[in-house]
Amino acid sequence: MGMRDLDFNREDHIQMQSLGISEDQVKAQIQIFRKSSFFARLRRPCILGDGIQQMSSAELEHYMKLHEEAAQEGRFTKFVPASGAASRMFKLLFEIYGQNPAPTIKEFCEKADKGDHKAKDFLCFRDGIPGMALFEDLKSMVDGKGLSVERLLEQNRWQEILEYLLTEQGLNYGSLPKGLLKFHRYPSGNRTALEEHLVEAIDTVRDREGICRIHLTVSPEHEEAFRQCFEKIRSSYEQQFQCLLEVTFSIQKHSTNTIAVDLENRPFRERDGRLLFRPGGHGALLSNLEDIQGDLIYLKNIDNILPDRFRGPTIIWKKVLGGLLVEIQKSVNGYVRQLTEGSKDIGVFEMAMDFAKNRLLIAEPQAFKRWTVEKKRDFLLNRLNRPSRVCGMVRNEGEPGGGPFWVEGKNANLSLQIVESAEVDPQSPEQQAIWGSSTHFNPVDLVCAVRDFRGNPFHLEDYVNPEAVFISRKSKDGRDLKSLELPGLWNGAMAEWITLFVEVPISTFNPVKTINDLLRSEHQSG
Repeated sequence: MGMRDLDFNREDHIQMQSLGISEDQVKAQIQIFRKSSFFARLRRPCILGDGIQQMSSAELEHYMKLHEEAAQEGRFTKFVPASGAASRMFKLLFEIYGQNPAPTIKEFCEKADKGDHKAKDFLCFRDGIPGMALFEDLKSMVDGKGLSVERLLEQNRWQEILEYLLTEQGLNYGSLPKGLLKFHRYPSGNRTALEEHLVEAIDTVRDREGICRIHLTVSPEHEEAFRQCFEKIRSSYEQQFQCLLEVTFSIQKHSTNTIAVDLENRPFRERDGRLLFRPGGHGALLSNLEDIQGDLIYLKNIDNILPDRFRGPTIIWKKVLGGLLVEIQKSVNGYVRQLTEGSKDIGVFEMAMDFAKNRLLIAEPQAFKRWTVEKKRDFLLNRLNRPSRVCGMVRNEGEPGGGPFWVEGKNANLSLQIVESAEVDPQSPEQQAIWGSSTHFNPVDLVCAVRDFRGNPFHLEDYVNPEAVFISRKSKDGRDLKSLELPGLWNGAMAEWITLFVEVPISTFNPVKTINDLLRSEHQSG
Protein backbone atom coordinates (compact mmCIF):
# COMPACT_ATOMS: atom_id res chain seq x y z
CA MET A 1 0.00 0.00 0.00
CA GLY A 2 1.64 3.25 -1.10
CA MET A 3 1.01 6.77 0.13
CA ARG A 4 -1.49 7.38 -2.70
CA ASP A 5 -4.40 6.46 -0.45
CA LEU A 6 -3.47 9.30 1.90
CA ASP A 7 -5.39 12.13 0.36
CA PHE A 8 -6.36 14.52 3.10
CA ASN A 9 -9.29 16.89 2.63
CA ARG A 10 -9.62 20.56 3.53
CA GLU A 11 -11.05 19.80 7.00
CA ASP A 12 -8.09 17.48 7.69
CA HIS A 13 -5.64 20.25 6.82
CA ILE A 14 -7.46 22.75 9.05
CA GLN A 15 -7.40 20.20 11.88
CA MET A 16 -3.66 19.53 11.41
CA GLN A 17 -2.96 23.26 11.29
CA SER A 18 -4.85 23.90 14.53
CA LEU A 19 -2.65 21.30 16.27
CA GLY A 20 0.56 22.63 14.71
CA ILE A 21 1.24 19.34 12.89
CA SER A 22 2.31 19.26 9.22
CA GLU A 23 0.95 16.85 6.62
CA ASP A 24 4.51 15.55 6.14
CA GLN A 25 4.66 14.65 9.84
CA VAL A 26 1.35 12.79 9.60
CA LYS A 27 2.54 10.88 6.54
CA ALA A 28 5.82 10.03 8.23
CA GLN A 29 3.90 8.69 11.24
CA ILE A 30 1.71 6.53 8.99
CA GLN A 31 4.86 5.17 7.32
CA ILE A 32 6.05 4.12 10.79
CA PHE A 33 2.86 2.07 11.29
CA ARG A 34 3.42 0.46 7.90
CA LYS A 35 7.01 -0.50 8.57
CA SER A 36 7.07 -3.95 10.04
CA SER A 37 9.05 -3.73 13.24
CA PHE A 38 10.95 -1.40 15.52
CA PHE A 39 12.35 -3.77 18.05
CA ALA A 40 15.50 -3.00 20.00
CA ARG A 41 18.37 -5.48 19.56
CA LEU A 42 19.35 -6.52 23.07
CA ARG A 43 22.87 -7.93 23.42
CA ARG A 44 22.83 -8.57 27.19
CA PRO A 45 21.37 -7.06 30.35
CA CYS A 46 23.42 -4.51 32.29
CA ILE A 47 24.55 -6.03 35.58
CA LEU A 48 26.79 -4.87 38.43
CA GLY A 49 30.30 -4.43 37.03
CA ASP A 50 29.05 -4.63 33.45
CA GLY A 51 27.03 -1.49 32.79
CA ILE A 52 25.84 -0.75 36.34
CA GLN A 53 28.18 0.72 38.95
CA GLN A 54 27.98 0.24 42.68
CA MET A 55 29.06 3.00 45.04
CA SER A 56 31.40 2.61 48.02
CA SER A 57 30.76 4.70 51.14
CA ALA A 58 33.80 6.86 50.34
CA GLU A 59 32.29 7.62 46.93
CA LEU A 60 28.95 8.53 48.53
CA GLU A 61 30.68 11.20 50.64
CA HIS A 62 32.65 12.50 47.64
CA TYR A 63 29.63 12.81 45.34
CA MET A 64 27.40 14.36 48.00
CA LYS A 65 30.02 17.10 48.40
CA LEU A 66 30.10 17.74 44.65
CA HIS A 67 26.30 17.88 44.63
CA GLU A 68 26.32 20.39 47.48
CA GLU A 69 28.66 22.78 45.64
CA ALA A 70 26.62 22.65 42.41
CA ALA A 71 23.32 23.03 44.31
CA GLN A 72 24.64 26.11 46.14
CA GLU A 73 25.41 27.66 42.74
CA GLY A 74 21.78 27.16 41.71
CA ARG A 75 22.58 24.66 38.97
CA PHE A 76 19.84 22.11 39.78
CA THR A 77 16.19 22.07 38.71
CA LYS A 78 13.60 19.39 39.37
CA PHE A 79 11.36 18.27 36.48
CA VAL A 80 8.22 16.21 37.25
CA PRO A 81 5.86 14.89 34.57
CA ALA A 82 2.58 15.39 36.44
CA SER A 83 -0.12 15.14 33.80
CA GLY A 84 -0.98 11.54 34.71
CA ALA A 85 -4.63 11.12 35.69
CA ALA A 86 -5.52 9.06 38.75
CA SER A 87 -8.18 7.05 36.90
CA ARG A 88 -5.94 3.93 36.77
CA MET A 89 -5.43 4.15 40.54
CA PHE A 90 -9.17 3.77 41.05
CA LYS A 91 -9.88 1.19 38.36
CA LEU A 92 -11.13 -1.42 40.85
CA LEU A 93 -13.26 1.08 42.78
CA PHE A 94 -14.86 2.31 39.54
CA GLU A 95 -15.75 -1.30 38.63
CA ILE A 96 -17.42 -1.79 42.01
CA TYR A 97 -19.16 1.60 41.85
CA GLY A 98 -20.60 0.60 38.46
CA GLN A 99 -22.10 -2.69 39.71
CA ASN A 100 -25.87 -2.75 40.14
CA PRO A 101 -27.02 -3.99 42.58
CA ALA A 102 -23.91 -3.43 44.67
CA PRO A 103 -22.36 -6.61 46.09
CA THR A 104 -22.73 -6.96 49.86
CA ILE A 105 -19.70 -7.17 52.13
CA LYS A 106 -20.66 -10.80 52.80
CA GLU A 107 -20.36 -11.51 49.07
CA PHE A 108 -16.96 -9.81 48.97
CA CYS A 109 -15.77 -11.91 51.91
CA GLU A 110 -16.97 -15.16 50.27
CA LYS A 111 -15.18 -14.28 47.03
CA ALA A 112 -12.02 -13.29 48.88
CA ASP A 113 -12.00 -16.63 50.72
CA LYS A 114 -12.06 -18.35 47.32
CA GLY A 115 -8.95 -16.40 46.31
CA ASP A 116 -10.61 -13.64 44.25
CA HIS A 117 -7.95 -10.89 44.04
CA LYS A 118 -10.36 -8.05 43.36
CA ALA A 119 -12.48 -8.94 46.37
CA LYS A 120 -9.36 -9.15 48.54
CA ASP A 121 -8.17 -5.76 47.29
CA PHE A 122 -11.52 -4.18 47.97
CA LEU A 123 -11.67 -5.53 51.54
CA CYS A 124 -8.14 -4.27 52.09
CA PHE A 125 -9.27 -0.82 50.90
CA ARG A 126 -12.38 -0.98 53.11
CA ASP A 127 -10.30 -1.71 56.21
CA GLY A 128 -7.66 0.85 55.34
CA ILE A 129 -9.62 3.89 54.19
CA PRO A 130 -9.99 5.50 57.66
CA GLY A 131 -6.17 5.62 57.85
CA MET A 132 -5.72 7.29 54.46
CA ALA A 133 -4.78 10.94 54.06
CA LEU A 134 -7.80 11.43 51.77
CA PHE A 135 -10.20 10.28 54.50
CA GLU A 136 -10.28 13.64 56.27
CA ASP A 137 -11.29 15.42 53.07
CA LEU A 138 -13.94 12.78 52.42
CA LYS A 139 -15.23 13.15 55.96
CA SER A 140 -15.57 16.93 55.87
CA MET A 141 -17.18 16.78 52.42
CA VAL A 142 -19.76 14.20 53.54
CA ASP A 143 -20.34 16.11 56.80
CA GLY A 144 -21.08 19.16 54.65
CA LYS A 145 -23.94 17.22 53.08
CA GLY A 146 -25.39 16.54 56.54
CA LEU A 147 -24.27 12.89 56.52
CA SER A 148 -21.71 10.95 58.53
CA VAL A 149 -19.02 9.00 56.70
CA GLU A 150 -18.60 6.73 59.74
CA ARG A 151 -22.30 5.87 59.57
CA LEU A 152 -22.06 5.16 55.82
CA LEU A 153 -19.13 2.84 56.55
CA GLU A 154 -20.95 1.04 59.37
CA GLN A 155 -23.94 0.49 57.09
CA ASN A 156 -21.66 -0.60 54.22
CA ARG A 157 -23.22 1.98 51.91
CA TRP A 158 -20.34 1.66 49.45
CA GLN A 159 -22.08 3.07 46.38
CA GLU A 160 -22.55 6.35 48.24
CA ILE A 161 -19.03 6.40 49.66
CA LEU A 162 -17.52 5.69 46.24
CA GLU A 163 -19.74 8.29 44.63
CA TYR A 164 -18.48 10.92 47.10
CA LEU A 165 -14.88 9.79 46.64
CA LEU A 166 -14.72 9.35 42.86
CA THR A 167 -17.30 11.59 41.17
CA GLU A 168 -18.02 15.28 40.95
CA GLN A 169 -20.82 14.73 43.47
CA GLY A 170 -17.94 14.70 45.94
CA LEU A 171 -14.14 14.89 45.87
CA ASN A 172 -13.99 13.91 42.16
CA TYR A 173 -10.79 11.92 42.80
CA GLY A 174 -11.51 9.74 39.75
CA SER A 175 -10.92 12.72 37.44
CA LEU A 176 -8.08 14.47 39.26
CA PRO A 177 -4.41 14.16 38.35
CA LYS A 178 -2.34 12.05 40.76
CA GLY A 179 -0.34 15.11 41.79
CA LEU A 180 -3.36 16.67 43.50
CA LEU A 181 -4.42 13.64 45.53
CA LYS A 182 -3.74 13.57 49.26
CA PHE A 183 -1.00 10.96 49.68
CA HIS A 184 0.32 11.20 53.24
CA ARG A 185 -0.93 12.15 56.70
CA TYR A 186 0.86 14.60 58.99
CA PRO A 187 -0.17 16.19 62.30
CA SER A 188 0.38 19.62 60.68
CA GLY A 189 -1.89 18.83 57.71
CA ASN A 190 -2.00 16.15 55.03
CA ARG A 191 0.07 16.46 51.86
CA THR A 192 -0.66 15.90 48.20
CA ALA A 193 1.92 14.23 45.94
CA LEU A 194 2.72 17.72 44.62
CA GLU A 195 3.56 18.95 48.13
CA GLU A 196 5.79 15.94 48.81
CA HIS A 197 7.72 16.71 45.63
CA LEU A 198 8.19 20.30 46.81
CA VAL A 199 9.64 19.04 50.11
CA GLU A 200 11.94 16.63 48.27
CA ALA A 201 13.09 19.47 46.02
CA ILE A 202 13.83 21.69 49.02
CA ASP A 203 16.18 18.94 50.22
CA THR A 204 17.92 18.50 46.86
CA VAL A 205 17.89 21.57 44.61
CA ARG A 206 17.84 24.67 46.87
CA ASP A 207 20.65 27.14 46.25
CA ARG A 208 22.53 29.49 48.60
CA GLU A 209 19.80 32.11 48.13
CA GLY A 210 17.24 29.53 49.26
CA ILE A 211 15.69 29.31 45.77
CA CYS A 212 14.26 25.91 44.71
CA ARG A 213 13.44 25.52 41.01
CA ILE A 214 10.73 23.00 40.18
CA HIS A 215 8.96 22.47 36.87
CA LEU A 216 5.84 20.34 36.40
CA THR A 217 4.23 19.30 33.14
CA VAL A 218 0.46 19.15 33.57
CA SER A 219 -2.55 18.57 31.32
CA PRO A 220 -4.35 21.74 30.18
CA GLU A 221 -7.57 20.92 32.05
CA HIS A 222 -5.69 20.64 35.36
CA GLU A 223 -3.23 23.50 35.07
CA GLU A 224 -5.42 25.91 37.01
CA ALA A 225 -6.02 23.40 39.84
CA PHE A 226 -2.26 22.82 40.18
CA ARG A 227 -1.59 26.55 40.31
CA GLN A 228 -4.29 27.03 42.96
CA CYS A 229 -2.99 24.13 45.06
CA PHE A 230 0.53 25.59 44.92
CA GLU A 231 -0.52 29.17 45.71
CA LYS A 232 -2.54 27.96 48.69
CA ILE A 233 0.44 26.28 50.37
CA ARG A 234 3.28 28.40 49.05
CA SER A 235 3.80 30.88 51.89
CA SER A 236 3.52 28.33 54.70
CA TYR A 237 6.15 26.10 53.01
CA GLU A 238 8.45 29.04 52.30
CA GLN A 239 8.25 30.10 55.95
CA GLN A 240 8.56 26.60 57.37
CA PHE A 241 11.59 25.70 55.20
CA GLN A 242 13.12 29.17 54.83
CA CYS A 243 13.19 28.97 51.06
CA LEU A 244 11.76 30.50 47.89
CA LEU A 245 9.76 28.09 45.74
CA GLU A 246 10.12 28.90 42.06
CA VAL A 247 7.50 26.58 40.58
CA THR A 248 6.64 26.68 36.88
CA PHE A 249 4.15 24.67 34.81
CA SER A 250 3.89 23.70 31.16
CA ILE A 251 1.56 21.52 29.16
CA GLN A 252 2.26 18.79 26.63
CA LYS A 253 2.16 20.48 23.24
CA HIS A 254 -0.63 19.51 20.83
CA SER A 255 1.99 19.48 18.07
CA THR A 256 3.38 16.29 19.65
CA ASN A 257 0.06 14.42 19.21
CA THR A 258 0.20 11.52 16.77
CA ILE A 259 -2.27 10.19 14.19
CA ALA A 260 -4.16 6.98 15.01
CA VAL A 261 -4.72 4.37 12.29
CA ASP A 262 -7.09 1.46 11.79
CA LEU A 263 -5.84 -2.13 11.62
CA GLU A 264 -5.14 -1.64 7.89
CA ASN A 265 -2.85 1.31 8.75
CA ARG A 266 -5.22 3.86 7.25
CA PRO A 267 -5.95 7.09 9.15
CA PHE A 268 -8.59 6.36 11.80
CA ARG A 269 -11.61 8.63 11.47
CA GLU A 270 -14.08 9.44 14.21
CA ARG A 271 -17.84 9.06 13.72
CA ASP A 272 -18.01 12.65 12.42
CA GLY A 273 -15.25 12.00 9.88
CA ARG A 274 -12.53 13.87 11.74
CA LEU A 275 -9.06 12.38 12.04
CA LEU A 276 -8.15 11.03 15.46
CA PHE A 277 -4.95 12.41 17.01
CA ARG A 278 -3.78 11.11 20.38
CA PRO A 279 -1.21 12.39 22.89
CA GLY A 280 2.25 11.07 21.99
CA GLY A 281 3.20 9.67 25.40
CA HIS A 282 5.89 10.96 27.78
CA GLY A 283 8.41 11.27 24.94
CA ALA A 284 6.43 14.35 23.91
CA LEU A 285 7.81 16.10 27.00
CA LEU A 286 11.32 16.32 25.52
CA SER A 287 10.54 19.80 24.19
CA ASN A 288 9.22 20.86 27.63
CA LEU A 289 12.48 19.62 29.15
CA GLU A 290 14.45 21.71 26.64
CA ASP A 291 12.23 24.79 27.07
CA ILE A 292 12.99 25.20 30.78
CA GLN A 293 16.59 26.02 29.80
CA GLY A 294 17.91 24.14 32.82
CA ASP A 295 21.48 23.15 33.57
CA LEU A 296 21.34 19.99 35.73
CA ILE A 297 17.83 18.54 35.89
CA TYR A 298 16.42 15.87 38.20
CA LEU A 299 13.64 13.85 36.59
CA LYS A 300 11.22 11.74 38.60
CA ASN A 301 7.64 10.44 38.35
CA ILE A 302 4.85 12.19 40.27
CA ASP A 303 3.70 9.04 42.10
CA ASN A 304 7.11 7.87 43.40
CA ILE A 305 7.32 9.88 46.59
CA LEU A 306 7.67 9.14 50.30
CA PRO A 307 6.62 10.79 53.56
CA ASP A 308 9.26 12.60 55.63
CA ARG A 309 10.17 9.74 57.92
CA PHE A 310 11.23 7.46 55.03
CA ARG A 311 12.77 10.11 52.81
CA GLY A 312 16.37 9.95 54.10
CA PRO A 313 17.86 7.38 51.69
CA THR A 314 16.08 8.99 48.72
CA ILE A 315 17.75 12.34 49.45
CA ILE A 316 21.20 10.79 49.89
CA TRP A 317 20.96 8.92 46.60
CA LYS A 318 19.55 11.92 44.72
CA LYS A 319 22.62 13.86 45.83
CA VAL A 320 24.97 11.02 44.88
CA LEU A 321 23.53 10.75 41.35
CA GLY A 322 23.71 14.53 40.98
CA GLY A 323 27.31 14.71 42.23
CA LEU A 324 28.42 11.93 39.88
CA LEU A 325 26.87 13.82 36.96
CA VAL A 326 28.68 17.02 38.00
CA GLU A 327 32.00 15.14 37.94
CA ILE A 328 31.34 13.38 34.63
CA GLN A 329 30.18 16.58 32.95
CA LYS A 330 33.27 18.48 34.12
CA SER A 331 35.61 15.82 32.65
CA VAL A 332 33.65 15.56 29.40
CA ASN A 333 33.64 19.34 28.97
CA GLY A 334 37.38 19.53 29.65
CA TYR A 335 38.13 17.06 26.84
CA VAL A 336 35.61 18.60 24.45
CA ARG A 337 37.16 22.04 25.01
CA GLN A 338 40.69 20.76 24.27
CA LEU A 339 39.52 18.86 21.18
CA THR A 340 37.49 21.83 19.92
CA GLU A 341 40.40 24.20 20.41
CA GLY A 342 42.36 22.01 17.99
CA SER A 343 44.85 20.40 20.36
CA LYS A 344 47.29 18.24 18.36
CA ASP A 345 48.75 16.71 21.54
CA ILE A 346 48.53 12.96 21.04
CA GLY A 347 48.31 12.52 24.83
CA VAL A 348 44.98 14.39 24.87
CA PHE A 349 43.47 11.93 22.38
CA GLU A 350 44.75 8.94 24.36
CA MET A 351 43.39 10.33 27.65
CA ALA A 352 40.03 11.30 26.13
CA MET A 353 39.64 7.81 24.60
CA ASP A 354 40.63 6.15 27.89
CA PHE A 355 38.09 8.27 29.76
CA ALA A 356 35.36 7.49 27.21
CA LYS A 357 36.17 3.78 27.42
CA ASN A 358 36.60 3.38 31.19
CA ARG A 359 34.14 5.90 32.62
CA LEU A 360 31.50 6.20 29.90
CA LEU A 361 31.73 2.60 28.60
CA ILE A 362 32.12 3.75 24.99
CA ALA A 363 33.90 1.08 22.95
CA GLU A 364 37.24 2.04 21.37
CA PRO A 365 37.20 1.41 17.59
CA GLN A 366 39.68 -1.34 16.71
CA ALA A 367 41.88 0.83 14.50
CA PHE A 368 41.68 3.95 16.70
CA LYS A 369 45.44 4.00 17.45
CA ARG A 370 46.23 4.07 13.71
CA TRP A 371 43.73 6.80 12.79
CA THR A 372 44.79 10.27 11.73
CA VAL A 373 44.52 13.07 14.29
CA GLU A 374 41.53 14.48 12.37
CA LYS A 375 39.66 11.20 12.39
CA LYS A 376 40.31 10.68 16.11
CA ARG A 377 39.14 14.20 16.89
CA ASP A 378 35.92 13.75 14.89
CA PHE A 379 35.16 10.47 16.59
CA LEU A 380 35.78 11.77 20.12
CA LEU A 381 33.89 15.02 19.62
CA ASN A 382 30.97 13.11 18.15
CA ARG A 383 30.86 10.79 21.17
CA LEU A 384 31.56 13.31 23.94
CA ASN A 385 29.82 16.52 22.85
CA ARG A 386 26.26 15.53 23.73
CA PRO A 387 23.84 15.65 26.69
CA SER A 388 24.49 13.21 29.52
CA ARG A 389 22.46 11.49 32.22
CA VAL A 390 23.02 9.40 35.33
CA CYS A 391 20.19 6.95 36.02
CA GLY A 392 19.49 5.15 39.28
CA MET A 393 18.70 1.44 38.83
CA VAL A 394 16.95 -0.75 41.38
CA ARG A 395 17.35 -4.51 41.94
CA ASN A 396 14.63 -6.37 40.11
CA GLU A 397 12.06 -7.73 42.55
CA GLY A 398 9.47 -8.56 39.92
CA GLU A 399 8.15 -5.00 39.45
CA PRO A 400 6.95 -4.33 35.90
CA GLY A 401 8.82 -1.68 33.97
CA GLY A 402 11.79 -1.08 31.74
CA GLY A 403 15.35 -2.03 32.54
CA PRO A 404 19.00 -1.33 31.65
CA PHE A 405 20.49 -3.20 28.68
CA TRP A 406 23.43 -3.23 26.31
CA VAL A 407 21.71 -2.55 22.99
CA GLU A 408 23.12 -3.04 19.52
CA GLY A 409 22.73 -0.02 17.29
CA LYS A 410 23.66 0.54 13.65
CA ASN A 411 27.07 -0.97 12.66
CA ALA A 412 26.80 -3.18 15.75
CA ASN A 413 27.81 -0.40 18.15
CA LEU A 414 26.78 -1.22 21.71
CA SER A 415 25.30 1.41 23.99
CA LEU A 416 23.61 1.60 27.39
CA GLN A 417 19.86 1.98 27.02
CA ILE A 418 16.73 1.83 29.15
CA VAL A 419 14.39 -0.57 27.34
CA GLU A 420 10.65 -1.19 27.88
CA SER A 421 9.03 -4.59 27.29
CA ALA A 422 7.11 -3.24 24.28
CA GLU A 423 10.45 -2.62 22.53
CA VAL A 424 11.50 -6.30 22.67
CA ASP A 425 10.48 -8.67 19.88
CA PRO A 426 7.81 -10.98 21.38
CA GLN A 427 8.45 -13.54 18.59
CA SER A 428 12.15 -13.94 19.38
CA PRO A 429 12.90 -16.52 22.13
CA GLU A 430 16.53 -15.32 22.21
CA GLN A 431 15.56 -11.63 22.75
CA GLN A 432 12.89 -12.58 25.30
CA ALA A 433 15.46 -14.67 27.20
CA ILE A 434 17.83 -11.68 27.42
CA TRP A 435 14.92 -9.50 28.54
CA GLY A 436 14.01 -12.04 31.23
CA SER A 437 17.57 -12.28 32.58
CA SER A 438 17.69 -8.64 33.65
CA THR A 439 18.80 -8.07 37.28
CA HIS A 440 17.72 -4.42 37.61
CA PHE A 441 14.86 -2.20 36.52
CA ASN A 442 14.33 1.49 35.85
CA PRO A 443 12.55 3.38 38.66
CA VAL A 444 12.71 6.64 36.61
CA ASP A 445 15.18 8.35 38.90
CA LEU A 446 17.59 10.29 36.75
CA VAL A 447 19.55 13.49 36.54
CA CYS A 448 20.38 15.13 33.21
CA ALA A 449 23.06 17.56 32.01
CA VAL A 450 21.67 19.46 29.04
CA ARG A 451 24.21 22.23 28.34
CA ASP A 452 27.43 22.01 26.32
CA PHE A 453 30.95 23.02 27.43
CA ARG A 454 30.23 26.65 26.53
CA GLY A 455 27.09 26.61 28.67
CA ASN A 456 24.72 26.63 25.68
CA PRO A 457 21.68 24.32 25.73
CA PHE A 458 21.93 21.23 23.53
CA HIS A 459 19.20 20.85 20.90
CA LEU A 460 17.73 17.67 22.45
CA GLU A 461 15.84 16.60 19.30
CA ASP A 462 19.22 15.82 17.72
CA TYR A 463 19.85 12.93 20.14
CA VAL A 464 16.56 11.02 19.74
CA ASN A 465 16.35 7.57 18.16
CA PRO A 466 13.28 8.24 15.95
CA GLU A 467 12.71 4.52 15.42
CA ALA A 468 12.25 3.74 19.13
CA VAL A 469 8.49 4.25 18.97
CA PHE A 470 5.76 2.27 20.73
CA ILE A 471 2.79 1.02 18.76
CA SER A 472 -0.15 -0.21 20.80
CA ARG A 473 -3.67 -1.49 20.18
CA LYS A 474 -6.51 0.62 21.59
CA SER A 475 -10.17 1.07 20.81
CA LYS A 476 -12.51 4.02 20.34
CA ASP A 477 -16.31 3.78 20.14
CA GLY A 478 -15.92 0.00 20.02
CA ARG A 479 -13.60 0.10 16.96
CA ASP A 480 -10.00 -1.14 17.05
CA LEU A 481 -7.19 1.25 16.34
CA LYS A 482 -3.41 1.45 16.59
CA SER A 483 -1.78 4.33 18.39
CA LEU A 484 1.76 5.62 18.15
CA GLU A 485 3.79 6.82 21.09
CA LEU A 486 6.87 8.90 20.42
CA PRO A 487 10.21 7.52 21.61
CA GLY A 488 9.81 7.48 25.42
CA LEU A 489 11.39 10.30 27.41
CA TRP A 490 13.98 8.06 29.13
CA ASN A 491 14.02 5.44 26.35
CA GLY A 492 14.36 6.46 22.71
CA ALA A 493 14.21 10.22 23.36
CA MET A 494 17.52 9.99 25.24
CA ALA A 495 18.97 7.08 23.25
CA GLU A 496 21.96 9.05 21.96
CA TRP A 497 22.90 10.62 25.30
CA ILE A 498 25.97 9.74 27.34
CA THR A 499 24.45 7.34 29.89
CA LEU A 500 25.61 5.94 33.22
CA PHE A 501 23.69 3.47 35.39
CA VAL A 502 24.15 3.37 39.18
CA GLU A 503 22.59 0.90 41.59
CA VAL A 504 20.29 2.61 44.12
CA PRO A 505 18.45 0.88 46.99
CA ILE A 506 14.88 -0.36 46.54
CA SER A 507 13.86 1.87 49.46
CA THR A 508 14.04 4.86 47.06
CA PHE A 509 11.28 3.38 44.89
CA ASN A 510 7.72 3.49 46.24
CA PRO A 511 5.31 4.32 43.45
CA VAL A 512 1.56 4.61 43.97
CA LYS A 513 -0.05 2.73 41.09
CA THR A 514 -3.29 1.71 42.84
CA ILE A 515 -5.17 3.24 45.75
CA ASN A 516 -4.10 0.35 48.01
CA ASP A 517 -0.41 1.25 47.52
CA LEU A 518 -1.12 4.13 49.92
CA LEU A 519 -1.79 1.50 52.60
CA ARG A 520 1.75 0.09 52.33
CA SER A 521 3.81 0.84 55.45
CA GLU A 522 6.19 3.11 53.47
CA HIS A 523 3.32 5.48 52.76
CA GLN A 524 2.08 5.59 56.34
CA SER A 525 3.47 8.66 58.06
CA GLY A 526 3.67 7.01 61.45
